[in-house]
Amino acid sequence: MSTPYYILIIEDEAPVRDAVLREVEAFENFFPVEAVESAEEAKEVIDMIEKEGGKIALILCDHLLPKKNGVEFLIESMEFPITRYARKVLVTGQAGHDDTIMAINRAGLDFYISKPWNTENFTNVIKEQLTTFVLKEDGFNAIPLMGILDGVRIMEHVRKTGYQGNV
Repeated sequence: MSTPYYILIIEDEAPVRDAVLREVEAFENFFPVEAVESAEEAKEVIDMIEKEGGKIALILCDHLLPKKNGVEFLIESMEFPITRYARKVLVTGQAGHDDTIMAINRAGLDFYISKPWNTENFTNVIKEQLTTFVLKEDGFNAIPLMGILDGVRIMEHVRKTGYQGNV
């Protein structure tokens, strides 16, 4: 894969950020991980990734962040070309009903993980969201990722479309 596809973690609490980093560790060889503490830092990382020609495949975002909350950031992320089609997951125990609805309607929220989470469920959500991203991304050869993503879905996609991406 020539374009680097990243996982972006936005979490201001160090112990929680470390826990999320452990959850994505299995995917890091194929999807470089950037972890930041705020929406401001996330924008800086997005700019850096864009300048390097990368894209963001998955955003794992807390809701309660300094200055700007996670839902506001996810809505704003729809304006950036490299994050517009990223899979977006809100990882929080604090978002209210209205915030969650706003994230779904205006930020294209794909999943909500409540804190504290179950490790197996969290890993499955990451796997499913990354699988969905790569199957929708034009020119992405998902076959080398069958061992870490949903191999059954990848093979079904290849059988259905005959498309294997840029091999």
